[in-house]
Amino acid sequence: MLLQCGARQLDLSTPVIMGVLNVTPDSFSDGGRYLDSEQAIARAKEMLAEGATIIDVGGESTRPGAAEVSATEELRRVLPVIAALAKTAAFISIDTSKPAVMREAVAAGACIINDIRGLELPGALQAAVGTSAAICVMHMQGQPATMQAAPRYQNVVSEVRDYLLGRVQACAAVGIARNRLMIDPGIGFGKTLQHNLALLAQLPELATLQLPVLIGVSRKSVIGAVLGRPVGERLYGGIALATAAVLGGAQLIRTHDVAATVDAVRIAAAVRAAGFVAAQT
Repeated sequence: MLLQCGARQLDLSTPVIMGVLNVTPDSFSDGGRYLDSEQAIARAKEMLAEGATIIDVGGESTRPGAAEVSATEELRRVLPVIAALAKTAAFISIDTSKPAVMREAVAAGACIINDIRGLELPGALQAAVGTSAAICVMHMQGQPATMQAAPRYQNVVSEVRDYLLGRVQACAAVGIARNRLMIDPGIGFGKTLQHNLALLAQLPELATLQLPVLIGVSRKSVIGAVLGRPVGERLYGGIALATAAVLGGAQLIRTHDVAATVDAVRIAAAVRAAGFVAAQT
């Protein structure tokens, strides 16, 4: 499976790692650590050395309760980092929902757009189609400020799948080719613990859309809810969930903890390639 990312193709025949780079003061696990451009660039290069293929650069926190920032401020944070990383072999992803940020980030060297709002903001579809970047559309119930207040579903797996199908169809309607698309069920974005676990347990249901699946579970509250661990103690739980996601068919794993996750994903991918079949209940 090949994902078209601008002029480059990303080989997804084995799962790849997307390293998280939050150039923000308020992200839930590492807010402020990489707000300085030089520190952010150094961390990105460290993740590449650890085995990340994609660096996902974000200039606005989307943790539960997060406040929005302006496009101007978001660009001020991310553009110097993207410009520096464009000189490396990294596939650069811009984590944004804003059309202006999408356009300028791609012009600076990003080749993937990672949008938690599934290109739903006014002008986002048009901005995306105007680039040649790959696009990840994600499911989120509600908005970051309120999404965890009281998430409800009749059937979370089918509702998330149907939403993602609708966004894929919206992309097709404006001329975005399928080989530029991937999907993300949005673990932790407007979902309870049981919703998150159901989505991870039934990832093969998303495979019916025949698109690469990205999963981001690193340090998230689903781990804390199961293990009772604070954010700084969720590495092993995150590795377990990344392994489960790969065995369930995910092609991309988004993580803060690259080195450990690379090893876990390689083992899980080897087991999957050997013919692993998940137990059915």
